[in-house]
Order: sequence, then structure tokens, then C-alpha cells
Amino acid sequence: AFYKNPDFRLQVIDLNSNPVIDEAGLVEATSIDPTASLFDIDVDDLTNKLNQLPQISSARVERHLPGTLVVRVIPRVPVAWICSADSGLKETRREGDLLVDHDGFAYPCPARQLETAIHLPVVHLPSLDKCPIAVGKPVNHPELRHCFQLLDTARESDPDATHWIESIRQANEWSLLLVTRDGTEATFGIGGHERQIQRLRAAMEHANQEGYAISTINLIPKHNVPITLREEKPAPRAVPVSEPTSEDLRKDRRTRDLNKLLNRN
Repeated sequence: AFYKNPDFRLQVIDLNSNPVIDEAGLVEATSIDPTASLFDIDVDDLTNKLNQLPQISSARVERHLPGTLVVRVIPRVPVAWICSADSGLKETRREGDLLVDHDGFAYPCPARQLETAIHLPVVHLPSLDKCPIAVGKPVNHPELRHCFQLLDTARESDPDATHWIESIRQANEWSLLLVTRDGTEATFGIGGHERQIQRLRAAMEHANQEGYAISTINLIPKHNVPITLREEKPAPRAVPVSEPTSEDLRKDRRTRDLNKLLNRN
């Protein structure tokens, strides 16, 4: 009587709002029969299937009589894209490309999450046999931890940092390279990121106010931070030094003003 009673057929899937899966995707992923009786649906099996989806951190499924299936999922929240040329992971920021959450768990970007994730920075990682990058598993790469430390410090200093950081990678054993959306290459140490982020933001604000672009900046030194401007060109060899032009004077003034600003603290 219960199994054949039409009042107990599945009538509603009550799924909480989330950016990784909708009702149609849930039915497809779990193979739910939309015409089945609520008593025929194994909620424990559905819970296990949802928890196996890499984009979902945890899930819970319940029956609510007479005909409602209540599904609550906690989606993974990405903090960056993963790029590894050696492993075939390209820097494209498309559906299916690899995202990573703050716990280092890697998963392919779902279509519903692409809009919110597309602005996230890319973390470049070299391929390591002892630390493979696999879908649906934590990434235990040592360089990822270093990059995350820099990214965390940048976000603490500026909540919108992910909108102006293009990519981060570890350049060598003692430095990280952060590239901004406008092409500035900033060199950081492995530690001491708070001071370095503050100096980078001060340099970017100064460049924006004065109307010039920074090509490279090395934030590791505590004093006399080295920078190069994007407009600068190398002087030709074996040519006598000529009188500085007005543009040369402006560039020299910009560099001196920026160094004064960065050394003020």
C-alpha cells in the first residue's frame, strides 16, 4: 500500500542553492528514477554518490513524506586554478580545468561555478613524481603551500587581491614570482610576505597615480627596492651619453619618488 500509493511518489527535490550542481545534474549524477516511490530511493546510497563528486565537500539526503527528497550539499570553494604544463594542465580557466580549494583539494571546474571562479589566480606547479596532481585528491605539492601563503597574505591585506593577481609560481628555492593582471612581475621571498605585499600595493598605487607601468619589482630587499619600468629601453652600446631628455628625467623622478615611498616605512 505504501510503495504503490501515488501520494508517496517522488514529487519534489528540495536542493539547497549552490554553485556546483542543480536538480537536473543531481538526478543525472545519482541516477534517481523521478517516477519512483520515495520508499524505493536509498538515501544512504544517494548520500555516498554525492560525497564522491569532487566538487562537493559533503552532502546529506533525507526523505520528507509524503513526496519530498531533501538534499543539502556543501560545495567546495576554490581559491585558485592549477596549471602544470608538465602534467598537461593548461592555463585556460575553462569548464573542466582544475580548481583547488584552500585545503589543497583539486577538482574540475563545474559549469555552474565558472562565472565566479574565472577571476581567480593561476598557481603554476612543476610536475613531481612524488607529489602527483590528481583530480579528486589533495595536492601535496610543497610549492603549492608556498604559493598559498603568499595568496593568503595578499587576500588578508586586500580582499579584492584575487582580481588583480594573475598568477603565482615558485621561481626557485628562495623566491616566488607573482604576476599582476596588468603584467607587472613581482618577486617575493618565501617568507615576510606582509611587508612585501604592502610595498607592492604602494608601488602599484604610485604607478597608477603617476601614469606609468612597472615591468618588474623585486620586493625581497628591505631598502632600495629594484624596479624597472615598462617604457624603459636598454641603452645602445659604445654610444656617448647624451643629455637626458624630458622623458628620461620623468622616469628618473618616478623611480626616486617610488623608492622614497617604499622606504618611508
